[in-house]
Amino acid sequence: MRDPRVVSQSPNCGGVCRVDRGDGNSSAKGTQFTEEKFGQAEKTELDAHFESLLARADSTKNWTEKILRQTEVLLQPNPSARVEEFLYEKLDRKVPSRVTNGELLAQYMAEAASELGPTTPYGKTLIKVAEAEKRLGAAERDFIHTASINFLTPLRNFLEGDWKTISKERRLLQNRRLDLDASKARLKKAKAAEAKATTVPDFQETRPRNYILSASASALWNDEVDKAEQELRVAQTEFDRQAEVTRLLLEGISSTHVNHLRCLHEFVESQTTYYAQCYRHMLDLQKQLGRFPGTFVGTTEPTSPTLSSTSPTTAAATMPMGPSVADLAPPGEAALRLEEVAPPASGTRKARVLYDYEAADSSELALLADELITVYSLPGMDPDWLIGERGNKKGKVPVTYLELLS
Repeated sequence: MRDPRVVSQSPNCGGVCRVDRGDGNSSAKGTQFTEEKFGQAEKTELDAHFESLLARADSTKNWTEKILRQTEVLLQPNPSARVEEFLYEKLDRKVPSRVTNGELLAQYMAEAASELGPTTPYGKTLIKVAEAEKRLGAAERDFIHTASINFLTPLRNFLEGDWKTISKERRLLQNRRLDLDASKARLKKAKAAEAKATTVPDFQETRPRNYILSASASALWNDEVDKAEQELRVAQTEFDRQAEVTRLLLEGISSTHVNHLRCLHEFVESQTTYYAQCYRHMLDLQKQLGRFPGTFVGTTEPTSPTLSSTSPTTAAATMPMGPSVADLAPPGEAALRLEEVAPPASGTRKARVLYDYEAADSSELALLADELITVYSLPGMDPDWLIGERGNKKGKVPVTYLELLS
């Protein structure tokens, strides 16, 4: 039986020629792709806006992957633990609870205090520090959990959901484009063959069979051109439809950016909460260990702090000075008599309170966030503290809780 793809004879064939109408789509696409690589075939180019959408989508995907990986490193520095969590996630199993480094340190300190003597000064201090480290570990656990839900999960969902859909549709668009360009190439070749058969018929052939084929070549090529044009119309329609679907998905990257922006704000909020908790826990520990003005122990000579334009210590050092602590208290008396403290003659500064602060004793001034107070320093005071006044109340306040105003 005759091969349906054998359609005509041309002067260059000397007989019957074989013409593939592209019934094998994979072969036609492969041929088109190869010829494009070698610059031997024309390629349908996408418009500039579409290309910019593709570039923005690729950048979003690449940077999302980098941010995701580095955030995972931040939350879990141990690579083995990250691999374990990844496997549990892929197996759709709950990740077992893991002790944080702070909690493990607290456990070791508590055990050391129990063995070395919980009633000794060293043992008592170990217990206090262990309690603080345990609270720090719990705060770290809460931060990791919150950041994973509010930040990492949306990034993973984009990469494993939306981006896979976009990639699938882009591959389909690439196939549609190859089909379209292959159809264009077939039509171009068919028209060229038709024109050649029409203008240069092989009437010099003397054999009857070849003469009949030469006479009918133009009609056969005309039929081939009609089929190629029909294929091109179908390919163009499918390409346009797929291009529109892909364009809508790529434009959805803007919504992805909005969602990631919201997640980023939540990540910053959770990180701020975590560090604020850590600061409060360590400040409480410092107070328990007696590390606040008037109750320092030890013989270490004080050193001058390094000056920094933004550090609270420097801000305290540049505050107007009033009477020294030594002048207000008689020899041998460490307590500061607040009723004898007066603002320095050179003036004072205003400060805005950043966080609520609960006074540890009567020498300190309790603070409320966002309130304004008057502050100044005294010679000999710890640089981390200032004297604060609000109305007729007066007391020591920590510099780190304040924003000094010019």
